[in-house]
Amino acid sequence: MIPQLRQSFNATFTKEKYEAFLKDLHSKHPGAIEFRVAETPVFIDKGFGEKITAACESIIDIITDPSFKSMTDRAIPPGDLVPNQNDHAHMIAFDFGICINSDNELEPQLIEMQGFPTLFGFQVYYPDVLYKHFDIPSNFTQYLGEYDRESYLQDLKDLIVGPYETENVILLEIKPHEQKTRIDFYCTQDYLGIVPVCITDLIQEGKSLYYIHPDTGKKTHIKRIYNRVIFDDLHANADKLGNFLPLLKTLMWNGYRIQTGSIV
Repeated sequence: MIPQLRQSFNATFTKEKYEAFLKDLHSKHPGAIEFRVAETPVFIDKGFGEKITAACESIIDIITDPSFKSMTDRAIPPGDLVPNQNDHAHMIAFDFGICINSDNELEPQLIEMQGFPTLFGFQVYYPDVLYKHFDIPSNFTQYLGEYDRESYLQDLKDLIVGPYETENVILLEIKPHEQKTRIDFYCTQDYLGIVPVCITDLIQEGKSLYYIHPDTGKKTHIKRIYNRVIFDDLHANADKLGNFLPLLKTLMWNGYRIQTGSIV
């Protein structure tokens, strides 16, 4: 999108550089990246970055309107409604398609918005490796707003881990080590110290949940869950979860109070 940078990057790009980059990228967690990694980053100028941010802000203005829930509650199937909701999602991700408008200008067009985590750990790791192998201008960054690497990771930790010890916080998923996004689970563990746990490895004792920590082998109390289970996967895998399905439904449909670490 910035002709000079594109021309410069393309002029110095080689297949050998790209293969060395991929080798490095895959080295930390071998076999964890199943999707194709692009040969090049996308360079956008400050003006277009502000245009994308403005588009996000305009959408957020709508979904934070007090009347938004009442306008959209019928869009959620009754069986997927979760009580004890927060006032807003902890995490929102926007996917844009870049189009050319009637004035022949680049314009972001919303493809999808999800109130759910995305590759929040991998998007730190991937650029770190990219910078090692390609000449990326020092005044370009993947972080928006006032964020840099340190402040981004600190906010992510404050949000996910909060006031708890990392051993008491888990990333919950259905068969996490078989998910195509597992590289993000591993990066999240690298940066925040929390481990990915499968629903089938949860231990319920009364209203408390535990898991066996893979490093210590100890039964460990769960006080907060970073939920990565989505309803589509839940429905698709219902017949494989056996006796753990009622527990997962209890967690997702009746709410899991992450502040107290107990099922309600």
